[in-house]
Amino acid sequence: MLSRVVFGFAALVLMLFALGLILQGVWYSASSMWAAGTQDKTALLGAIGYVIIAIAVFDVAKFLVEEEVVQSREKQTASEARLSLTKFISTIAIAVFLEALVTVFRVSTETVADMLYPTFLLVAGTLLVLGLGLFQRLSAAVEERVESGSLPKEG
Repeated sequence: MLSRVVFGFAALVLMLFALGLILQGVWYSASSMWAAGTQDKTALLGAIGYVIIAIAVFDVAKFLVEEEVVQSREKQTASEARLSLTKFISTIAIAVFLEALVTVFRVSTETVADMLYPTFLLVAGTLLVLGLGLFQRLSAAVEERVESGSLPKEG
């Protein structure tokens, strides 16, 4: 019961922080446009970055609520755990790729020499997806072997 309350509180705090990031992104871009009198594309790209991070944070909070507060039980099968982890890692990978894309656009308009960071983000996102694919493949193969009876069942 205590862990459900703690996870619920943590998820609520994360959701509030995500809302704060979205509001900050909107404020950042709006104040930049009004102050200069012209649209500043780097301000808009920065706001997009804030919103992307906010979505990722919100999705982590939603994951905590779904997995720890609502269900609040151990995974019964390996496939449940695999699906849960896949959902979580997919969210993180999407956020990394979107942030990399925004950073590529922002950096390419300023200094092309600074493209190393967004390139590393793209490589990290790619490695994350490849690792997830490898995990999926290996865990699915083990599940098939357990179901066919060549490995003892878990639990």
